[in-house]
Amino acid sequence: MGVVMQVRIPSKNDKPGGSPEKQAQKEVGLSFLIHLQMLWELMLLGEPVVVMAPSPTVSSETVLALVSSIAPLRYCCDYRPYFTIHDTEFKEYTTRTQAPPNVILGVTNPFFIKTFQSWPHIIRLGELKMSGDLPKQVKVKKLAKLKTLDTKPGIYTAHKMFLQKDKSLIKRLLKGIQRKRPSEVQSAILRRHLLELTQSFIIPLERYLASLMPLQRSVTPWKTPPQIRPFSQEEFMGTLEHAGPQLTSVLKGDWVGLYRKFFRSPNFDGWYRLRHREMTQKLECLHLEVVCDADLLGWTKDKSEVEIVDLVLKLREKLMKAGKQQLPVKEGVLEKLEGYLQTVISSLPEDLQTVLHRY
Repeated sequence: MGVVMQVRIPSKNDKPGGSPEKQAQKEVGLSFLIHLQMLWELMLLGEPVVVMAPSPTVSSETVLALVSSIAPLRYCCDYRPYFTIHDTEFKEYTTRTQAPPNVILGVTNPFFIKTFQSWPHIIRLGELKMSGDLPKQVKVKKLAKLKTLDTKPGIYTAHKMFLQKDKSLIKRLLKGIQRKRPSEVQSAILRRHLLELTQSFIIPLERYLASLMPLQRSVTPWKTPPQIRPFSQEEFMGTLEHAGPQLTSVLKGDWVGLYRKFFRSPNFDGWYRLRHREMTQKLECLHLEVVCDADLLGWTKDKSEVEIVDLVLKLREKLMKAGKQQLPVKEGVLEKLEGYLQTVISSLPEDLQTVLHRY
């Protein structure tokens, strides 16, 4: 169409917060400082949120800032930085016959104020200006007050916070505004705080998940790799007293209640699926390495042809799976196993060799 656009599509290997898009914490941060942790909780729990902004730019930047606030945890719900009445999901998202979906919508059309009255959390942004004056702090208000087109900026929600506010952070950031500290520095302070908060929340989960992994000595060459133990919410809750967030965070509050609600969110499901897949792959790698160190030819000497053919087929399947899934096995393991496989096949009668080489 005669226009050249340069874009960079984020990769799954990108570090959280390291994408080249503009860091937009200031858009949420200045007026909403004292409610930052509430917004963090809403993102962590994957709650349905509407952001009503004065422009598409502010709308988009605010939604992206909110989504990135729980990094390094991946936000697994849907989010639309700029949603309009022309979007295909418009009817689905504005119906009042069912509960709102787990999605963040950024909008600018005043018409949406009436349309989204049934949504549980609405952030109304005013015109944002960067200055040395202290911003007027917005209030958390009841959803019933969200009626008119000239609704004042604020957070319209009935959400009760699980954790207490970090007053020292709020004072530090407000002082930064008074001293005209650069917005990049303010953003870095904010991002570091949110990162540490998310890590304090996620470390106990990671520690518990690691305990579900079978011991390395239980991985043997002649048996299928042992299973990862199932995740038990109650068992995890039992670990919090001695190994909970209090080890890394000074914030008090209902951490247990926060975890219980998190378990019902798409973010937990996404995190658990990803980590479980990584652990399963690690077990597969360990098994391949153990098989590689075993005396395969020696094992076959007192075995029947049926058992040897079964071993060959299983090893072939594992090698194909390892290649397809690009398992991070130690260098040379797959090549070594392929060599062993050919040696085992060549020890069989010629007719069987022909059949196995064909498949």
